Amino acid sequence: MIEASPWNLRRVVLWIGRLLLGGIFIYAGYSKIFLPNKNLWPFFILKFSISLNLGNFRDQVEAFKMLPPWGVQFVAHTLPFTEVILGFLVLIGWRLRIWASLLTFIMIGFFVVVLRAYLLHMNINCGCFATPEPIGLRKILEDAALSGLAVLMTIFAFVEARQPHPWAAAEKARDSLPAR
Repeated sequence: MIEASPWNLRRVVLWIGRLLLGGIFIYAGYSKIFLPNKNLWPFFILKFSISLNLGNFRDQVEAFKMLPPWGVQFVAHTLPFTEVILGFLVLIGWRLRIWASLLTFIMIGFFVVVLRAYLLHMNINCGCFATPEPIGLRKILEDAALSGLAVLMTIFAFVEARQPHPWAAAEKARDSLPAR
């Protein structure tokens, strides 16, 4: 019989963070790659459609006026794919400390960039989900909350890695009991 509970606050936050942030990252990357233009038939148009979608995202990145032209190109063509891959890796939980740290770094970067645009009164779209969403106080609070969850998830991933698994600890305790 397992006596130690596998659930505590850290594990609940880790699961919520993995599901929520992993899902959001997958959807954000997918939407930047595929959603604005849905020209999927015939299939040779798919390449053109993806190129057009990444071009639209490039325009949104450029509107923040933070990167040189080569930086805008690099971010526009790598960030969506990075988001999808990172979302899957966080969702499955493999080497969570590494991927949660990277996800936290990216989330804090998003928060800083959106906060900067808001404070400079830039009338631009966020570019988060490839839909026209203007930057406002709601977006700032949303990014702050998601960044906070990412930080907590990363901290708890490191703490949990140092703790023995509760089921393994219960097995050890049971095995160390004298035989009856």
